[in-house]
Amino acid sequence: MTCRPRLDALLRPRVPSPLREAHDQRFARHGVRLFLKRDDLIHPDLPGNKWRKLAPNLEAAAGRTVLTFGGAYSNHLRATAAAGRLLGFPTIGVVRGDELAHRPLNPSLARCAADGMRLHFVDRTTYRAKGSPEVLTGLLSLFGDAMVIPEGGSNALAAQGCTALGRELSGAVDVAAVACGTGGTLAGLAAGLDPGQRALGVPVVGGGFLAGEVARLQREAFGSPAGNWTLEEHFTFGGYARTTPELDAFAADFEDRHGLPVERVYVAKLLFALTALAGEGAFAPGTRVAAVVTGAPDGPHRGPSASR
Repeated sequence: MTCRPRLDALLRPRVPSPLREAHDQRFARHGVRLFLKRDDLIHPDLPGNKWRKLAPNLEAAAGRTVLTFGGAYSNHLRATAAAGRLLGFPTIGVVRGDELAHRPLNPSLARCAADGMRLHFVDRTTYRAKGSPEVLTGLLSLFGDAMVIPEGGSNALAAQGCTALGRELSGAVDVAAVACGTGGTLAGLAAGLDPGQRALGVPVVGGGFLAGEVARLQREAFGSPAGNWTLEEHFTFGGYARTTPELDAFAADFEDRHGLPVERVYVAKLLFALTALAGEGAFAPGTRVAAVVTGAPDGPHRGPSASR
């Protein structure tokens, strides 16, 4: 992996990311201390887990074309396109929804295109089968040799890259919590923590599949289960990229309390979950809890505009 010094030199990621205590009475009254792990500050174009998951994959690609997948508002597609622009390699984004091919590009996809990404729209049935040999063979026959990175960037390399997040929290907290879409960040975070520390994942999408995905990624990345991790699956607020007036009000209040713009799709659900769990007594008095802030809101309205 000889590309990493070049990646670091050209992109200048801010790692380790800052860890800051957020004094919040809703935690303090239960003897719990809340910390914010500001991974959103790592890089303006590849923030948070996007940098941690993409960097080892880009090393492996070594300048080859990168082909990856995402929805119409995918943060992962935008980060991959930005990396291609900054590092000078071609990118292809396979986008869910063939009907989008006949509409004006939304701001997210327009940004991808402006960064040089070639967009390829497929119907939802094909997209669901995107990991099958038939679909992958068909895509590579269209676009030629390419490094394929899965939706959300979650693969064994990504999980290995996210172990650095756990190592950066070594000895600093007791519980490290992260919102989960595809499981790669949690898989690596748990593996990087010290014995005695615990990783907590808050899924932002229902379906109950993430436990299996995290376990699979750990087997592929590390050969066996790694670290102590659990999931809290009761805070999806109706599904992926969905919100409710209660969640919006909570996020706005957190912004006012702490001066932190709260991204709605992932970070708001994570912070809501931790606040609720603290109120329920889920953390013993004296527990230090870190919330990993994986991204920042898009634009002034901060609405649900992300995808995996």
